[in-house]
Amino acid sequence: MTLRPILIHPDPRLKKIAAPVVRVTTALTRLADDMLETMYDAPGIGLAAPQVGVMARMFVMDCVKDEGEVPCPIVIMNPEILWLSEDLSTYEEGCLSIPEQYGDVERPAAVELQWLGLDGQIHKQRFDGLWATCAQHELDHLNGKLFIDHLKPMRRQMITRKMQKLKREQARP
Repeated sequence: MTLRPILIHPDPRLKKIAAPVVRVTTALTRLADDMLETMYDAPGIGLAAPQVGVMARMFVMDCVKDEGEVPCPIVIMNPEILWLSEDLSTYEEGCLSIPEQYGDVERPAAVELQWLGLDGQIHKQRFDGLWATCAQHELDHLNGKLFIDHLKPMRRQMITRKMQKLKREQARP
């Protein structure tokens, strides 16, 4: 397994729609392992393939955060929303591609997804709470959308300027 560099906003790849996964391959399985290792190392609870520069409709997530609890990593390819709850919830979201920036985002409180798993089978599951928020956040990445796109324009611009400054500082020798 390899830690992969995470793209930092603004990067044009983060605004592109990812291509569907055609079939499960050993390269995709390796990518999933790398993404999970990168996500855990960051640390984060979700990571989409475009965030590591791979334009495939794939993300990983694990919302188990409590010490001593058994991790529950999920690899999701070609996700489709089958159902969204009418109830909404607001979470203070962050993003590994927008480090140390957070904002309240309102989303459906529960979601039912269908996806292709690494086993080549179609899976369906209903997620709620943090899992639902994370799944929707990562699905947004596959559609070229960031959590800051849900924020007011002034806040979004402020965060983007901070990220541009961070990237300039990182580029200095």
